[in-house]
Amino acid sequence: MSGSKYLWLYSEENLPERHQHRFAAMRGADLKTGRAWAIKENLRIFWDYRRRGWAERHWKSWYFWATHSRLQPIIDAAHTLKRDEAGLLSFFAHRITNAGAEGLNSRIQAIRVSARGFRNREHFKTAIYFHCGGLDLYPVTH
Repeated sequence: MSGSKYLWLYSEENLPERHQHRFAAMRGADLKTGRAWAIKENLRIFWDYRRRGWAERHWKSWYFWATHSRLQPIIDAAHTLKRDEAGLLSFFAHRITNAGAEGLNSRIQAIRVSARGFRNREHFKTAIYFHCGGLDLYPVTH
């Protein structure tokens, strides 16, 4: 297990070839880390489904597996996802995510942190418009 932390973070298809033999040996051992990795990889399949019914079936199977894994961090993560099950399954009806909103929120938080806070709400709004507005502030040249 020594020095294998980052191997467990790889997805199966992205694992470098030079590490595959070592990783396969660790995965084959009866390790809690191996079970957690398998549960994580199985959840990735959820997003590949095209129909809500099949996705829901996979979700229920995965949730049962995760909650009966006897791995408390996995159980906690499964319960967290269960609370937003309706939102997860709505992806299959609309095929959109909130990634854009999360990215914008991240930029806004970075603006707030870099300014060490704002005393005036209007100045904060102005900074957001300035950094996120996509304005071209250079003069037009002919």
